[in-house]
Amino acid sequence: MDSSTTSKVHQNEHWTEVIRPSTNLLDLRLKEVWRYRDLLMLLVKRDFVATYKQTILGPIWFFLQPVLTTLTFTIIFGRIAGLGTDGVPMMLFYMAGITLWNYFAECLNRTATVFKDNASVFGKVYFPRLVMPLSIVVSNLVKLAIQFTLFLGFWLYYMYTTDAVHPNWTILLTPVLILIMGGLGLGFGMIISALTTKYRDLVFLLSFGVQLLMYATPVIYPISQIPPKYRWAIMANPMSSIIETFRYGFTGSGSFSAQGLAYSGIFAIVTVVLGTIIFNKVERSFMDTV
Repeated sequence: MDSSTTSKVHQNEHWTEVIRPSTNLLDLRLKEVWRYRDLLMLLVKRDFVATYKQTILGPIWFFLQPVLTTLTFTIIFGRIAGLGTDGVPMMLFYMAGITLWNYFAECLNRTATVFKDNASVFGKVYFPRLVMPLSIVVSNLVKLAIQFTLFLGFWLYYMYTTDAVHPNWTILLTPVLILIMGGLGLGFGMIISALTTKYRDLVFLLSFGVQLLMYATPVIYPISQIPPKYRWAIMANPMSSIIETFRYGFTGSGSFSAQGLAYSGIFAIVTVVLGTIIFNKVERSFMDTV
């Protein structure tokens, strides 16, 4: 076969995978991830079905968990500890924080163990590893949608039965808040996941650390309850502006800071980029350490 014939044969071939030399760290391979978007949706469906497949109540747990947590916070922090809620009904105040925090915490916790939890799959078949943490963030949107619907039910009830709820235009920022939260959970999760391939102790510290982080976020207390000299430390947490903006939009209580929200957004972008770079670097050799 001459060279011209060989060239024509090569032009007519369509390869599904092309093996290339190692690329630089800034090559995030997002086009490759987009090509596997069907796999991403299959993983989302798998996560949703597998989580509650063998439970008695199934998806009802999506409703029970925030309700039980809200009741617990209302009794312990509202009634016993006497923490104020800036005039917002306690159930609504705590549920607003819990609804958002659950999404962030779930994304972070599950993404942070993605290498450990899927080592057997990663060792058998090739696909862009970034698809797995992305599927976790997307699948948790289903749970968030259900719990957000529950929150809207409580919100409508209190809005029409009390004079303590005063929604405003910042409600329109809700999709932006969800996007920033997903980015924070994804970015931090990928960084921790990459580190756990070498330092297994981080897995045991993760759930404890997330719990501590919740107390450094205005989930169970309003920002107004924090002494001014310590308030900057709470606002340094990028989740604080997100929850404060959400609560302010739906209840009119609290405050809205465009600068604070911009800080959270920039923090999320930097975290996602850094997490993706570290994740892509570690995934090339993690099978040697997992």
